[in-house]
Amino acid sequence: MDTNELKSTEGRTWDVVVVGGGAAGLSAALLLTRVRRSVLVIDAGEPRNAPAARVGAHNVLGREGISPPLELLRRGREEVASYGGEVVNGRVERVERGGSTFTITTQDGQRARARRVLVTTGLIDVLPDIPGLAERWGHDVIHCVYCHGWEARDTKVGVLGNFHQALLFRQMTDQVTLFAHHAPAELTDEQWEQLAALGIEVIHGTVTALETDTEQDKLTGARLASGTVIPLDTLVVAPTFTARGGFLEDLGLTLTPHPAVPGVQVAVDPSGFTGVQGVWAAGNVSDVLAAVPQSAGAGNTAGGAINMDLILEDARRATEAREAASATPFDGTMEAEVSRRVLGTRAHGLEGPA
Repeated sequence: MDTNELKSTEGRTWDVVVVGGGAAGLSAALLLTRVRRSVLVIDAGEPRNAPAARVGAHNVLGREGISPPLELLRRGREEVASYGGEVVNGRVERVERGGSTFTITTQDGQRARARRVLVTTGLIDVLPDIPGLAERWGHDVIHCVYCHGWEARDTKVGVLGNFHQALLFRQMTDQVTLFAHHAPAELTDEQWEQLAALGIEVIHGTVTALETDTEQDKLTGARLASGTVIPLDTLVVAPTFTARGGFLEDLGLTLTPHPAVPGVQVAVDPSGFTGVQGVWAAGNVSDVLAAVPQSAGAGNTAGGAINMDLILEDARRATEAREAASATPFDGTMEAEVSRRVLGTRAHGLEGPA
């Protein structure tokens, strides 16, 4: 993590301050610095994929399986810095508009000023309240078949109360157990038939704890309220995804429920624009299902939109300045030139009367 302090940036106005230094934020910063925008990235150092340090980051073309995932961010920071961008440690507590600029204040009271703000703070995974589950999160308690399904292939996989995840992981192994747990809705007859046809066992009852082998540091099973332990190598859960950032409401950003999964995200248009003048959002904060590649792509898209917005503002300001200059009622140099051309030597009284 870069150890620069935010106080070293006081006294200047950045073109863009990026709040959050994950894949989305750093991708946007890289694009913007390469078109000579001044960019400051403020990052709290809490990437969502930090718990997955042992398994690496997947589906990143050219960097498949990069481990630990934080290595990807380290390289990204170096690339941003190589084009003049700055990455500093800090937790943003407040973002306020003052005229045409924003003041960004961190938890320790440091401030930065910016013309535009990009929010890439990610999300918080709210996990099921089951003893032992949070400790295994990102290792052998997972949620995404595309992120970690390959590593769970041909093993005993339990799925906590989610029919569609059971189907997804059945593609990776024929040893899938669906725990009814606190499933919010009853399965339809068609769904029951599909589970039976695929050989997915359904276990009724509540999962009350996870069993682990502490010596080998691995999951071994799920304990039910009845006391029965179902052997497992992996447990699949569906967290509630919540956009991260207590300052979002102060900016006037709208949080909306995701249409397909439990959770809320910042509402944006295809460019990442939030509807609040000067503010964009990208990555998991505005798309809770985005993985690293999608987040990076959204960061690039938002960065391009922000740059164009700044270009249009710069052009407008330049035009206004030019028009103001041409409308000046008196200019000494211009007045002297007009007098010379019209009066010639008579301007100095050197020519006698006609």
